[in-house]
Amino acid sequence: MATTTKLNLRPLGDRVILKALPSEEKTRGGVILPDTAKEKPQQGEVVAVGTGKVLENGDKVPMEVKEGQKVLYGKYSGTEVKIEGEEYLIVKESEILAILEG
Repeated sequence: MATTTKLNLRPLGDRVILKALPSEEKTRGGVILPDTAKEKPQQGEVVAVGTGKVLENGDKVPMEVKEGQKVLYGKYSGTEVKIEGEEYLIVKESEILAILEG
């Protein structure tokens, strides 16, 4: 389900703004994890996308990801920012590893 929040922020070039999806609260065995033991989330929802990467010859490569898609990204990717009390992650499209379908 897509986020309905209108963000007053537009990424430039081949950058994407992600909202991290919540990480698991407990292990498969049922052990509840405290905040300090949780791993950084690696799944997020695309909130906004830039216009695309501009190549050296001036051609523009369109973005593959779209707003509302759920994606996987690298563990230490991007820059974390806090806007209007919400935390977002700004990453380059190349840091997105996969699009979650279905």
